[in-house]
Amino acid sequence: MTPLLEIQNLSHVYSEGTPFEHAAIRDLSLSVERGEFIGLIGHTGSGKSTLVQHLNGLILPTSGKITVDGMDLAEKGTDRRAIRRRVGLVFQYPENQLFEETVAKDIAFGPKNLGLGEEEIDRRVRTAMRRVALDYDKLAQRSVFELSGGQMRRVAIAGVLAMEPQTLVLDEPCAGLDPRGREEVLGLISDLHRESGATIVMVSHSMDDVAALAERVIVMNHGKVAMDGTPREIFSRGEELRAIGLDVPQAVELAQKLREKGFDVPEGIYKIEEVRAAVEAIVGKGGRHA
Repeated sequence: MTPLLEIQNLSHVYSEGTPFEHAAIRDLSLSVERGEFIGLIGHTGSGKSTLVQHLNGLILPTSGKITVDGMDLAEKGTDRRAIRRRVGLVFQYPENQLFEETVAKDIAFGPKNLGLGEEEIDRRVRTAMRRVALDYDKLAQRSVFELSGGQMRRVAIAGVLAMEPQTLVLDEPCAGLDPRGREEVLGLISDLHRESGATIVMVSHSMDDVAALAERVIVMNHGKVAMDGTPREIFSRGEELRAIGLDVPQAVELAQKLREKGFDVPEGIYKIEEVRAAVEAIVGKGGRHA
């Protein structure tokens, strides 16, 4: 089966041919299959945001090739609007782009620009609000600026979902949220993936968020893919991650400290619930060391 997204030898150079020339992506290749949940991590300046902006044609390659559902992004004649309907991009702090006078009008903005009829627009708004757990009857006619930070973030995500994309790309979806708002948004993303089977690419600086949700982790460094594997595979390479300026999930740190104290904690643990199970097993053995 053809991958949903395929990137071949992608390079992107900003300000090419000037004294400010900077290569953000360097000869990068990867593919994304339908239904995957990918966590994309890397230190600031590693090329993550540049990469995800390529995925729906917001920016185009300096060289290389990207295909979305078989369509070449850079090829003349490619309908980039059709690609953007397939790949929805939620920017960092997306609530800063909310501008309509009501929640419903903001979510309807994209479908309206597609030239859809009023009945279809209304259906999409209601469906999108339901998918992000916003009560249509209570909130549709409210100003977005009366909502909490977490609710505003969900309105912004609903606006992208109303376009009914096959793939949802989220750039730091929890940035700037308080703990409650972060928990709400992470739960929403998890539910969207589980219930709809949508392909999700999530950029995050939080290793804990990636560990909790992702099925595959791609690590970027200096514009290239440095690592690519399951969360268990990637987070077991703690020294390599630290060497390129990244942390590991708290569960990995805690499991390592327990091992250093002599407790029998399995290798490869990367989720808090796995640490909890290991501790319960230790307690069940009377707290015996390895």
